[in-house]
Amino acid sequence: MQTSYDQLSLGLLLLRIILGVVFFAHGAQKVLGWFGGYGLSGTVGYFKKVVKVPTPLAYLGPFVEFVGGIALVFGIFTKAAALGILIMMIVATLKVHFPQGFFLSGKGDGKGQGYEFTLTLAVISLVLVLLGGGIYSIDNLIC
Repeated sequence: MQTSYDQLSLGLLLLRIILGVVFFAHGAQKVLGWFGGYGLSGTVGYFKKVVKVPTPLAYLGPFVEFVGGIALVFGIFTKAAALGILIMMIVATLKVHFPQGFFLSGKGDGKGQGYEFTLTLAVISLVLVLLGGGIYSIDNLIC
């Protein structure tokens, strides 16, 4: 059975919305301090001191997540938003999560530090970079 473009676009819509909601929520924690987050100053401080990210990138990262999440939900600038998130997940995987092992439970401390989640988010982002937002996106209306 052959997959139609409508079916593919429905799959892309689902991936976009789920990834967008996840990154909107995480970005809102980092930028606005919502959902128990530390806000922009706390996040930038953590990125600079603990993760050793240069100051401009420490500011850029939270906004990539926040704005990129919104863009994915609506399917506008899908490829650019997904690329930004893909880069964020590669950096997060390599600099923070990889040393903790594969599983979310990491070293058994229950803190959820393994890289399986960031890897999954990176692959979803890569699919959206390659395929775009599909027919159920604002991108489709303007391009």
